[in-house]
Amino acid sequence: MKKQNIFAFIGLFICLFLGTNGLKAQENPVKWAFSVERISETEANLVFQASIDRKFHLYSVNVPKDGPLPTTFMFPKSKDFTLVGKIQEATKPEEHFDESFEMKIKSFERSATFKQKIKINTDKDFKVAGTMDYMTCSGTSCIPFSDIDFNFDVKGASKEALAAAEKQTTATETAPVEQKNESMETAVESDVEEFVAEPTVTIEASALPSPEKRQAEASLLMFILIALATGLAAVATPCVFPMIPMTVSFLVRPGEKHSAGIMKTLVFVLSIAFIYGAIGLIVALTKSAEFTSIISTHWIPNLIFVLLFLFFAFSFFGAYEIALPSSFATKLDAQADKGGYVGSFFMAAALAVVSFSCTGPFVATLLIEAAQGASMMKPLFGMVAFGLGLGLPFIVLAVFPSLTKKMPRSGGWLNAVKVVFAFLLLAFSMKYLYNATLDLGWDIFSRESYLAIWIVIWAMLGLYLIGAIKFSHDSDLPYMGVFRTFLAIAVFSFVVYLIPGLFGAPLKAVAAFIPDPTKQEFTIGSGTTAGQTASVNEAVAKMEICGTAKYADFLHLPHGLKGYFDYKEGLACAKEQGKPVLVDFKGHGCSACKVMDATVWADPEVLELLSQYIIIALYVDEQKELNENEWVVSTLDGKTKKTIGKINLDFEATKYKTNALPYYFIEDADGNALRAKGLGGNATKAEFIEYLKEGLAKFKK
Repeated sequence: MKKQNIFAFIGLFICLFLGTNGLKAQENPVKWAFSVERISETEANLVFQASIDRKFHLYSVNVPKDGPLPTTFMFPKSKDFTLVGKIQEATKPEEHFDESFEMKIKSFERSATFKQKIKINTDKDFKVAGTMDYMTCSGTSCIPFSDIDFNFDVKGASKEALAAAEKQTTATETAPVEQKNESMETAVESDVEEFVAEPTVTIEASALPSPEKRQAEASLLMFILIALATGLAAVATPCVFPMIPMTVSFLVRPGEKHSAGIMKTLVFVLSIAFIYGAIGLIVALTKSAEFTSIISTHWIPNLIFVLLFLFFAFSFFGAYEIALPSSFATKLDAQADKGGYVGSFFMAAALAVVSFSCTGPFVATLLIEAAQGASMMKPLFGMVAFGLGLGLPFIVLAVFPSLTKKMPRSGGWLNAVKVVFAFLLLAFSMKYLYNATLDLGWDIFSRESYLAIWIVIWAMLGLYLIGAIKFSHDSDLPYMGVFRTFLAIAVFSFVVYLIPGLFGAPLKAVAAFIPDPTKQEFTIGSGTTAGQTASVNEAVAKMEICGTAKYADFLHLPHGLKGYFDYKEGLACAKEQGKPVLVDFKGHGCSACKVMDATVWADPEVLELLSQYIIIALYVDEQKELNENEWVVSTLDGKTKKTIGKINLDFEATKYKTNALPYYFIEDADGNALRAKGLGGNATKAEFIEYLKEGLAKFKK
């Protein structure tokens, strides 16, 4: 499970058609242009420029483990040049949370530019010819491409320049590059910082910002608004709220001009924003692609987040008090007493220090979210917005001082706010704990156990709100106010919403915070998968195949279905059992395939129909290399395909004239089509059911 309810679900592929309902293998939504950017006599950048069709996106060269297929560049071994470092993304990718993979994934829309720096080792002109692998996706399907050629014409350097460069060369100037298949090198970005630059060629001229830029701006604006709201929420904590009247009376003093008091308050609020902004600036300056990837997925930072959240939660429950050194606060108070604009600044600093025990969790949460995002400016802008939100009530009260008399008095309700925040910290610490266990490879949390803990936490919060649970430092609750009543209703309603998740309900509203349904161990009616009835479960369990399927030790079908992962082997079993065949082209890195499996294939009627087929699942991105006697020479490009994935992808493009994912074809045991057209990943549940029924009916004829 990966992060963030503010990130939207990325859809994956386009509905194009074979004849009238398929995608021709030759159609490529990504158009490439190649150019050489000279840096010096002996150095150059190989520039890859991608122009991406609307509705499609291209994945980054740096995607998390178990994510989609990354964009990969393979370079030949040559004495004419040496790769310097790794491939760089000159266009900054957008990062979004993908519900199918339960992780943040980087991708490009409309255009992307990649650069590979090389050192020139010869005075003769030469070519750099290699291949690319990548996957492009949109609304309902994905299209993988492999062994796409690229070619650069590079001019050699002068002999004088080569001689001068040789003298200055050190062993550390050239990064080692991993060899691929003894003749090719693969350049990836996994362990380098990405740098941001404008594309060297404008793909589409427009006075308006690009779609990816508009999307990034919208994401940043949303984060700023959340940070502002978080600052306002922090005002209602016991560390800040009681200080408001005293602070306002210090800034707006009797006998002074009202305008002078307002100006000092503005300086006070801007100083708060400056102090928190400085913290965000430090995070922004240390932020990098590698840092972002590590902080999102590595177990160490995620475990630190858990401990940090628990530390503040126990404090809010009343186990102990958190405070910065009193001497520090005393010195700031002394400076604040001097008055004037300088005093306003130190008053802001004193507020930040004194309120740390309450504002710390808010600040920590915002910084964690900002550090995991793609934008370098999120930490800075987020902290400034938080400071402004925290200071906004002071401005309102400085303009209208009489409102201070109408403020609610400090009391037990402030402690209740702290306890509510403590329960929230406990709940959200679970997602970081789950991330840490995933990275460590510990299969500790099933979806049920995770949800069980969540249900208990939220139920206890509801019981606290109605007064059924009381902590030692809580005041008596003689009656419930209107706001508290509605809050309790909302919390208990949420608990009721969570309960069906224990039995397989998808819980889409909180999908970003909980394990995906594949982690479900028990569901009503099946004991294995969500939504299956007992009869369907029995039908699936009775599915028989002809012996152990090839590659079944590392390839699998969803929902307990049995099938094959080799086309010829599947056809042989279909002939033996007298059944039709469903050929399913899919990929580990295909988000649309996961959506199809989790939604359409999970339906009881669909599972019942699938049990009547011999299913052949052909993964087009499986990287396992086969023995030499199993290699295939493509009739499309003449290249030798050595891995399971490339052989399957070539087979899909050759026989079915498509390379879309997912894609389904119904055949008889001789490989003859029972339906003239295949079915793509844009199919609805009803369409898929009709497709399977028609295939069975035609087979029986």
